[in-house]
Amino acid sequence: MSISIQQLSKSFGHQQVLKGISFQANPGQVLGFLGPNGAGKSTTMKILTGYLTADGGEVLVNGIAVDKHPKTASKLMGYLPEHNPLYPEMYISEFLSFMGGLYQMDGKLLKGRIQLVMEQCGLTAERNKKIGLLSKGYKQRVGLAKSLLHDPEIIILDEPTSGLDPNQLVEIRQLIKHVSVNKTLILSTHIMQEVEALCDKVVIIHKGKIVAQDLLKQLKSGQEDFHLILETEEPVQKSWLEGMAYSHFVHTNPCRIEFSCEDPKRLRQELLVLIRDKQLNLVSIRQEEKNLESVFYRLTQN
Repeated sequence: MSISIQQLSKSFGHQQVLKGISFQANPGQVLGFLGPNGAGKSTTMKILTGYLTADGGEVLVNGIAVDKHPKTASKLMGYLPEHNPLYPEMYISEFLSFMGGLYQMDGKLLKGRIQLVMEQCGLTAERNKKIGLLSKGYKQRVGLAKSLLHDPEIIILDEPTSGLDPNQLVEIRQLIKHVSVNKTLILSTHIMQEVEALCDKVVIIHKGKIVAQDLLKQLKSGQEDFHLILETEEPVQKSWLEGMAYSHFVHTNPCRIEFSCEDPKRLRQELLVLIRDKQLNLVSIRQEEKNLESVFYRLTQN
């Protein structure tokens, strides 16, 4: 079951947040909706799920217009908002039973679905614990279980790994990958590693406009920049790098810098001169496979 977004526009007062965006998500494909903070990602997600009304354009879920048939469309979608709304005083099983009632599920059907999604989301051992006592990672699991409860064909996740520690990140990513099989899944995020790990197709939004959309491998292979990483034993000052042959760099820590460049051979030579002149101890200079980060930066820097 596909979801089609056609010429969506939305303004809040005098600020136009979405400027006629269009894209499509298809079954069996995880679509990464990527953009900087404030680009219009969450607004788009809210319109897709019927929480907001667009000023123009339309959203079609398997041919059904969300704005004209919101109840019908909502039954086909599971939604995990950026700020996961839960009832902290409820027990997990109690919360899922309550949410199932909102979908008019009851009896053996509801009991069976609760058991299944709790198993899928790794919540069985915690089923009798109050939600307010859970860690952030487990709360995200509860939110994901809620979005899967009515067995939707389309799953929409808005920043599902925000605020999680590295171990929780791995667990939630594995869970998302597992539940996305045979579903249409849209993952909204500003974290490029998230997209690299989970997504097949990428849509990049910037200042309310779509600036790129393609399969992830095509988007990466089509970029011009190369990725070079410098590691030293001593800290490198940013001012030392001025005038070198790079398009941008990320100073991940004082002793490790990641560059995007068009001419890696020239940049490597310039870095070796810097290391000699500053009498630094070199750990490594290595070129890595072209990555999504340089594509993203090039498309969203203005």
